[in-house]
Amino acid sequence: MDKKKLSERDICTKFITPALEQAGWDRLTQIREEYGLTKGRILVSGQMHTRAAPKRADYVLFYKPNIPIAVVEAKDNKHSVGAGMQQGVAYSDLLQVPFTFSSNGDAFLFRNALLSEGVLEREIKLDEFPSPEQLWQWWEASKGLSEAQAEVVTQNYYTEGTDKTPRYYQLLAINKTIEAIAKGQNRVLLVMATGTGKTYTAFQIIWRLWQSKAKKRILFLADRNILVNQTMQNDFKPFGGAMTKIKNRQIDKSFEIYLSLYQAVSGNEEEANAYKQFSPDFFDLVVVDECHRGSAAENSNWRAILEYFSGATQIGLTATPKETTDISTTHYFGDPIYTYSLKQGIDDGFLAPYKVVRFDLDKDLSGWRPEKGMVDRYGNAIEVREYNQRDFDRSLVLSQRTELVAAKVTEFLQQTDPMSKTIVFCEDRDHAGRMRSALANLNPAEVGKNSRYVVQITGELSDAQANLDDFITPRERYPVIATTSKLMTTGVDAQTCKVIVLDQHIQSMTEFKQIIGRGTRVNENHDKYYFTILDFRGVTNLFRDPDFDGDPVQVYVPPAGGSPVPPAEPFPEPEPKLDWDAGTGDDAKTEVRKFYVDSVDVKVAAQREILFDAQGRPITGSLKDYSRQTLSGEFESLDDFLSRWDAAERKQAVLNELKAAGIHFEALAHELGLGADYDPFDVVAYLLWERPPLTRRQRAAKARRADVFDKYGDKGREVLDKLLDKYADAGVGQMEDLQVLSLPEFKELGTPVEIVRQFGGKAGLQQAIKELEDELYSA
Repeated sequence: MDKKKLSERDICTKFITPALEQAGWDRLTQIREEYGLTKGRILVSGQMHTRAAPKRADYVLFYKPNIPIAVVEAKDNKHSVGAGMQQGVAYSDLLQVPFTFSSNGDAFLFRNALLSEGVLEREIKLDEFPSPEQLWQWWEASKGLSEAQAEVVTQNYYTEGTDKTPRYYQLLAINKTIEAIAKGQNRVLLVMATGTGKTYTAFQIIWRLWQSKAKKRILFLADRNILVNQTMQNDFKPFGGAMTKIKNRQIDKSFEIYLSLYQAVSGNEEEANAYKQFSPDFFDLVVVDECHRGSAAENSNWRAILEYFSGATQIGLTATPKETTDISTTHYFGDPIYTYSLKQGIDDGFLAPYKVVRFDLDKDLSGWRPEKGMVDRYGNAIEVREYNQRDFDRSLVLSQRTELVAAKVTEFLQQTDPMSKTIVFCEDRDHAGRMRSALANLNPAEVGKNSRYVVQITGELSDAQANLDDFITPRERYPVIATTSKLMTTGVDAQTCKVIVLDQHIQSMTEFKQIIGRGTRVNENHDKYYFTILDFRGVTNLFRDPDFDGDPVQVYVPPAGGSPVPPAEPFPEPEPKLDWDAGTGDDAKTEVRKFYVDSVDVKVAAQREILFDAQGRPITGSLKDYSRQTLSGEFESLDDFLSRWDAAERKQAVLNELKAAGIHFEALAHELGLGADYDPFDVVAYLLWERPPLTRRQRAAKARRADVFDKYGDKGREVLDKLLDKYADAGVGQMEDLQVLSLPEFKELGTPVEIVRQFGGKAGLQQAIKELEDELYSA
């Protein structure tokens, strides 16, 4: 057998896997091949999207299911034994495991970051691969685990009998928490971005501690009814009859898993403190969901619950730890034991990226002052003073401002998708009600189809819960637009929300992150890959705050009269007043007097466009200068660029890498005066070396005259001709994606299988496309 002729997969099958099994690794429970770590960042261009390449390890080895311990990276035999080490170490760092192996089928290069044998890396023979027990003993010793602690740390996960496994960051959060608690840590903080599965993570932590009997009675606290109900019906369902929900302050001490609203066990009156029906040592474990809220304040009723059960281990879960003069999440729980940020979730492709459309309204910028003696709609004399953006919809209502915001939201939806689930965040209930009315008036056709096209969802309304349930249920089409104030800022799992409208004055980073989190979930079954923020209050200035850890795809401010669709002293945060029985939170009822003014004209002022680099930092200078500097670091010369472009098997892969580096091709083309008809290839060549650009249609016309069309006969020519049409319309990515063969315009040429067969198979068609690209981009 000539190893040099074997593929990487052959090397794995014939040499690496047998070596692992010989060392005692179980193929079914301990060896995972082609292990997916990330999904690949979602890249957005205009209304289109694609994914960057995911990270996938050749092997991840597990001591027990879901307890990873090592990574093995394979290469074919044309490479050296250690050629995969650097890549393997990157995957080990992601999984935070200490052992990495690289192999080409001849031997293994073994990296032991624990230095258990006194050396970092050494080469070992195929039959010298260490056993699971050997690696675990080294790691267990480095952690300083006792035998009893190790039993807790290695407790089995809950499995549903399916292939579903936690994502890598969930494994880290779960395993780190279990280990910390096993070693005696009694306050644990987990910070995980909205949409990354905090509740599922909490379930697995509780399950493993409960099953190991390290914790026998557990209390799970949340601040919204919907959070408790969703948790019981979904992630916590396996607890079955051992689980109960505390209602009406009635306590039954015969259960083991208790779920409760803070409000259901506490109150302002001493006799309302139902939690005191439990003895202080009743619970072994208390898990606090959204712990940045009341439990972080030292003088809150919620904190009193935690202090009453102070002898229990307590875990705080949040996407947004709060740190202010009076409130500190970390002061109580300590520094996070693990953090998975919004930015990391977007980079990994588990969370949806987003665009931002900025609207600056003239009265928001200049303010408004009434004339002396002016009265409002109801004849009330308006206080004479300067009113600014913070006053609008709080103490002063400019009805034309509300109508303008509603008109721009409607315009955006009509130009994209009128059925996109949309949340409009307003100042208070009154504002939410007026916004609902304005949106209904502007969408009579849609409201005529279904009266719940636009609804108000605020805590005082009797149908709020039903509308909220339907809004967040992916299979329910209605409601489409929800106007709200505080009720939907946190804990609402709106998987299909595609538009978030900010018409609320927000300067709290915590609240801002929570609101952004309403749109970050990806739902591929409902075509939800990214979302758009329509900002009418300048809230997205918080992107510039160093505490913000997520980067928008684009921040676009439309020109006056232009389309809202983008081309390809701090104000104290109001704490929501909660309904103590229903557990539905919304804005507090205030006695602030409002003036309603109908006669003041409000317009969209002239705007500017803001884009962000790959690290999420605003590009404050010229986009042209930023792009030139970034691209110059990628390509030494025009020849270098052309050479790398020609050599790339997939041109779209090159473009995806440049997009991930922060190059905004559509905006850059616009700034260069090229428009949307030019290929990114031409944009780069023109920007850096002033190479005369051609439109995609000009390139397609040139390629149609090439010999490649004659090589594949009449049928093949028709296929290539249609592929060029797709290139001219949407770019090289459409032409390279063989899924394009399933589109209606190709049906007359046969099924995808029949089309591929005309070229002698998939490789033959890909070769034809490569030849076509050579003609497209030839000098």
